Amino acid sequence: MLLENTNDLEVWWVTGSQHLYGPEVLNNVAEHTQIIVSFLNNLNKLPLRIFSTGVVASSEEIHQICDKANSSKKCIGVIFWMHTFSPAKMWIRGLKELQKPILHFHTQFNAKIPWETIDMDFMNENQSAHGGREFGFMMSRMKKDRKIVVGHWKDNKIHDKLCDWCNVVVGYHALKHAKVARIGDNMREVAVTEGDKVAAQFKFGFTVEGYGIGDLVEHINEVSSQDVRYLIEQYQKEYHFDIDIQKHTSVTEAAKIELGLRQFLKVVNATAFTTTFENLHGMNQLPGISVQRLMKEGYGFGAEGDWKTAALLYALKTMSVGLEGGTSFMEDYTYHFDSDQSLVLGSHMLEVCPSIAAKKPFCEVHPLSIGGKANPARLVFDVGEGAAINVSLIDLGNRFRMICNEVDIINPPKNLPKLPTARALWKPKPNFETAIEAWIYAGGAHHTVFSKALKTTHIVDLCEMLDIELIIIDNATGLSSLKNQLKTNEVFYQNRLNLS
Repeated sequence: MLLENTNDLEVWWVTGSQHLYGPEVLNNVAEHTQIIVSFLNNLNKLPLRIFSTGVVASSEEIHQICDKANSSKKCIGVIFWMHTFSPAKMWIRGLKELQKPILHFHTQFNAKIPWETIDMDFMNENQSAHGGREFGFMMSRMKKDRKIVVGHWKDNKIHDKLCDWCNVVVGYHALKHAKVARIGDNMREVAVTEGDKVAAQFKFGFTVEGYGIGDLVEHINEVSSQDVRYLIEQYQKEYHFDIDIQKHTSVTEAAKIELGLRQFLKVVNATAFTTTFENLHGMNQLPGISVQRLMKEGYGFGAEGDWKTAALLYALKTMSVGLEGGTSFMEDYTYHFDSDQSLVLGSHMLEVCPSIAAKKPFCEVHPLSIGGKANPARLVFDVGEGAAINVSLIDLGNRFRMICNEVDIINPPKNLPKLPTARALWKPKPNFETAIEAWIYAGGAHHTVFSKALKTTHIVDLCEMLDIELIIIDNATGLSSLKNQLKTNEVFYQNRLNLS
C-alpha cells in the first residue's frame, strides 16, 4: 500500500540517565523530557509524531525499550538523548539488538549557564555534554550507524535537521516495505537497469516481482466506458488541451490504461512498477499520462524494466511528502555544448512526473518513434528554475552504490515548440565537464530520480541508514579526489566482503 500519511507512524524518544543521582533528579529528567518532546510536537513541523518512552536508567530498562522499538509497527526510528551521565556499558545489549534508524540528539535542557547560581547539584543533573560523549563512544565502539545532531532543542536550525531526518526515516521505512511490479522484462541488451534482485531485497528490503503484460491487459479490458468518461472529465479540469479529447481515441485509450493500471497495482499490492516499450502485446499504446499521474500520487516508476530506479523513486517520493518542489523519474537525454555554459536537457519519452511542473501541463497526443504502437497521450511541461538533485542507484556486483549530483535548473533560452515531452534544463555542479566525467567514472545510470524537494543531506542520511556507498558530485568535487575516492572505496568494500 502507498504511504498516504504518517499518522500511524512514530519516532520514539529515549532519554538516558542512571539511578546514581536519586529519584529527585530522575523526576526532573523525566519532566524536562516531556517539555522538550511536547515543544517539538507542537511545532507542527515534523512529519512524524515524537513519542516519549520515558527515562531509562539501567541495562534492563534499556534492553526492554529497544526490544519494544524493534517489535513496534508504529516506531520507525529512535532518538536518544543523554540528559545526565549514563554509563555506556548499560547500553550494549539494547543497542546491539536495536534495528531501527538512530538519531543521537546531543542537546541539553537549559540553553545558558546560570553563572551566579550554578553549583554541583546543577552540574550533576545537567551533564549532557558529559553523557553524550559517553554514549557516542559506545556507538562508535559498536560501529552503529546513526545521525548526530548537536544544538539546543529550541533552535530553528535544529528543527530543520530533525525534520530532514524524520523525512528520511519515512522513506527508509517505505523502502523496507516496498514492492515493485515489473510489468514485462528489461529492455533488451541494456545493462544498468538490470541487477541482483535477491541482493537488493537483502540490502533494502523491497521486493521485485515479475508480471506478464497480459496480467495488466486483463484489467484494462475490464474498464467501463462510464469510468473512462469520468476520468477524461478529470483530465479536462487538470490540464490544458488543444484537441477535442472526448473524441480523441488516444486519450480514451490512455484513460483506459490508467484505470486498468491502477486496479492492477491495487490487486498485486505494488507501490512501484516498471514498463518497457519492447513488451506491449495486447496494448494499443505505451502508458504515458497514466504513469505520470500515478507518480504524482506517490508511486515509484522505472522505464525499460528499471526496478532499482522505481524502488528509489518510491522511497524519495515518500521522503518528500509535504515538501515543496516535487520528485520525478528522469533521464539525462541530450546536451547543449557551449563555450560559456554547457547544459543538460533532462526528459523522457513520456514519463516525467507533473509534481515538478512549473505551470499547468498540456495534455498532448503525438507519434512515438519507437514501440510500434498508436500515438500515446502525455503531459507536456517545463520545470521551473531552482536547485535540484539527480540520484542514481546502481548494482556493482559486490555492492550497491548511490550517486547524487547537485544541479541548478534554468529556463530554456528558447522555446521548444516541437518537443512533445516534459523537460528540465540544468547546469550540473561543479561544472558541466567535471560533473559528467565524475558521473561516468562513478558508473551513474542514465535513469535517475530527480528532486526539487530533497537535498543532498537527505540522500546522505538515507545511504547511512541503508549502509551503502554514496558518491556526491557537488561544488566541492574534483576529479582527482573523486577517482581516489572510488579506488579507496573499492578496497574498503572488498575488504568488508572478505571479512563477512
